[in-house]
Amino acid sequence: MKYASQAVAKPYFAFAMLLFVGQIVFGLILGTQYIIGDFLFPEIPFNVARMVHTNLLIVWLLFAFMGATYYLVPEESQTELWSPKLGYALFWIFAVAGVLTILGYLLVPYARLAELTGNDLLPTMGREFLEQPTVTKIGIALVVAGFILNILMTVLKGRKTVVNMVLVTGLIGLAVFWMFSFYNPKSLVLDKYFWWWVVHLWVEGVWELILGAILAFILIKTTGVDREVVEKWLYLIIAMALISGILGTGHHYFFIGAPSYWLWIGSIFSAIEPLPFFLMVLFALSMLRQRRREHPNKAAVTWAVGCTIMAFLGAGVWGFLHTLAPVNYYTHGTQLTAAHGHLAFFGAYAMIGMAIISYAWPKLHGRECNSPQAQRLEIWSCWVMSLSMLAITLLLTWAGWIQVELQRLPADAGAIGYMQTQDAIMHVYWMRLAAGVAFAVGLGMYLYSFLVARNTREEAPALMTAA
Repeated sequence: MKYASQAVAKPYFAFAMLLFVGQIVFGLILGTQYIIGDFLFPEIPFNVARMVHTNLLIVWLLFAFMGATYYLVPEESQTELWSPKLGYALFWIFAVAGVLTILGYLLVPYARLAELTGNDLLPTMGREFLEQPTVTKIGIALVVAGFILNILMTVLKGRKTVVNMVLVTGLIGLAVFWMFSFYNPKSLVLDKYFWWWVVHLWVEGVWELILGAILAFILIKTTGVDREVVEKWLYLIIAMALISGILGTGHHYFFIGAPSYWLWIGSIFSAIEPLPFFLMVLFALSMLRQRRREHPNKAAVTWAVGCTIMAFLGAGVWGFLHTLAPVNYYTHGTQLTAAHGHLAFFGAYAMIGMAIISYAWPKLHGRECNSPQAQRLEIWSCWVMSLSMLAITLLLTWAGWIQVELQRLPADAGAIGYMQTQDAIMHVYWMRLAAGVAFAVGLGMYLYSFLVARNTREEAPALMTAA
């Protein structure tokens, strides 16, 4: 490590991977419950498994982003972290709150959990992805505020770089839009209108800034390309991400009772949203062509480049497939939405999380990279997870098309019901479950590669002071 305080990232990375494992376990439970409806019922009902699955996704990505920030900001700022003790304290507060929340979902009926956590005083619960108890939401807000304070003070006392500025902008945006999770109006239309200010403007707005900053940092370190070149690309990418992402929120307003002009605004700007992800692909490939050195951490480079390609496919191509209002009229709420969500989250955010862990973890332990044996296993894990997720996406797309064909396209007299349609796509769900198991194997390979790295530590190059 260049700076001792970068070690604050270690527990964040480790806990992120633990939560990732939990997310995949509950994903497999959900996949099984699609086929065997009473699997693990009543111990883990479908709605609880889904709630845990999606909440673990959000929380493990936040831990990964925080770990990435604690690692790269001191190096970019060329100074120690303002308060390592605050970083460790916030980790334990966030981790304990997260674990207690998940246990609450699993052990206490949701309505009872709302009573126990004071939801009647400030009602915020009961909304998809924002199911967290009000006290947990307040805790998240306080943790993020303390985190941003720590980072801002570090940046202010050190070197100011574009990577840091973009990252901090994304983190501040994350905190600001999280505050809308506390706004729960009685009007369902108004609720959904502002609910997307958290859900959409996180993942299709400010999270893209965080993604771009982490990607730029990894490419600067692994390719040796001039920082000025990388910064120009980063400016272009974040400009396109914000221009398209903010007004692209309108594609969620098509059928909730919002004014009809959102049909045009949402369709037009949503059609632009694939562009920043396509620019990321060009950015990564361009940096590889212009690289001035061959970095020994091939695995981290594989994850970084793979992230841009998979993000473009998931967020760009699959997002565009059903984002135009005339198409969304038929596809809204089908498995096509799940197909897009799975590939987009994995490609854009899970992969960049694993990329920065792959790059930083060896350095946090005094090595330039993991051993060749460990890297081969890690690269194979990248391929297994990526191909498995593509399979899941294609199968969910197939299932979504069957839903549209049987439920949405026929005249009223010819359409069949939801449950009949589910029976018709049961064979697809079996294949989707098999692909999910393959993905879990890939994740196991990724985690096992770090054990291989520890066992073959002597074969890995020592940390280069000029790196």
